Amino acid sequence: MTQTQTQTPTPREAFELLMAGNQRFVQGSPEHPNQDATRRALIAPAQQPFAVLFGCSDSRLAAEIIFDQGLGDLFVVRTAGHVAGAEVLGSIEYGVSVLDCPLVVVLGHDSCGAIAAACAAADGGQVPAGFVRDVVERVTPSVLAAHAAGHRQPEEILDEHIERTVDLLLERSRVLADRVAAGQTAVVGLSYRLADGSARRVVVRGLDAAVPAAS
Repeated sequence: MTQTQTQTPTPREAFELLMAGNQRFVQGSPEHPNQDATRRALIAPAQQPFAVLFGCSDSRLAAEIIFDQGLGDLFVVRTAGHVAGAEVLGSIEYGVSVLDCPLVVVLGHDSCGAIAAACAAADGGQVPAGFVRDVVERVTPSVLAAHAAGHRQPEEILDEHIERTVDLLLERSRVLADRVAAGQTAVVGLSYRLADGSARRVVVRGLDAAVPAAS
């Protein structure tokens, strides 16, 4: 299934479309949809992506590749450690309110440098200088919350940060929260494994419990 310019999927359909692409990528059988000259010409007048992808800036998280999508399919916003400031919130709100995206994904990953730096800082290590410090300070509350809950394993801390990011988006953006409450948009937190390329579901807001988790 590929997204067309005339059909807007439901939040569930958008999630399934995204995860089907990831499964193709994991299996080594990507279709590379919507990456030709025809698609380029079709979407030149306007865009209609089916998902907002808010992920870490890590070079190994190229969204269109790991979810096997093409031109015009994803509205991508990326920052180190997927930390969310006003620009990120505005970009996500644009994606859901202007472009009518039915799905917002927060994408974290293992071996994240921002999380590792925040863990080191929380354990009394040196805090980076410059604006990198700001990134680390925005991740640190997730690390402290994980520690307070007795979680010390890297995957547990990553999951905490992904879930807190999802909740932060919904707490700070009334636009997004209202669309989720109305059933127009869902927010999903995914954790990406660098070694095998799979995206694992961590948290869901706005989809029912029957949505299958990725293995």
